[in-house]
Amino acid sequence: MPVVPKLTALRQFDTCRLIPSRFAEAEDSVLAPLAENDAVLRDLFDLDNATNERLRGEAGLLPGIGVDELVFGVPNFRIINAAYTYARPEGSRFNDGERGAWYCAFEAETALAEVSFHKTVEYAEINRFDDSVTYQAMLADFSATFHDIRGVKSFSDCLDPGSYVASQLLAAELLEQGSMGIVYPSVRRPEGTNLACFRPALVGNVRKGVAYRLTWAGSPQPRIEILQNHRNTYENQA
Repeated sequence: MPVVPKLTALRQFDTCRLIPSRFAEAEDSVLAPLAENDAVLRDLFDLDNATNERLRGEAGLLPGIGVDELVFGVPNFRIINAAYTYARPEGSRFNDGERGAWYCAFEAETALAEVSFHKTVEYAEINRFDDSVTYQAMLADFSATFHDIRGVKSFSDCLDPGSYVASQLLAAELLEQGSMGIVYPSVRRPEGTNLACFRPALVGNVRKGVAYRLTWAGSPQPRIEILQNHRNTYENQA
């Protein structure tokens, strides 16, 4: 019988999830400049909507998550739903390619370490560290009971820096059992803590935090700037 992680009653405020800033801005559609008139724009919207995973999920057309699980009518509900409907094809640490999760960190430094690592891997694949990306912090509050693998050696394979096999198997088992999500130590910043929340309804009070610019200038180590209020600049130590 598989070992089930302990349950922890979590009450955590101001968790940090970083998303590319372009997804957090309320601006005109990027399709607008491509349209000659309103009729063409409507056709472009129809084409875009046909492949929009969030809209498909909200219409009940995705196999991994039902429309009854998604949220509506709360601030930033589209951003919440997008986390569950836009899953990477290969999945992430605690989700497969059919159903996403809301990943966040207890500390902004941990969220930055996670994002920096994954972007650096992308640049390493093309051997070019020359880019600048802005991220918007989305803060959220949680008050629920989650499975917790912190400090438990029997789940160390779920924290493998180079493989998601064991962690995805554990997540699938727990999701089937009705789990709310998993609290785990960050692999990219061991002193940090992450949460993978499996249920959209538990992602509470989502709002914007500060914005960051990550700049790679020939090195795998990005320069990180806080954009709002221009408070300071520091080097990521992930």
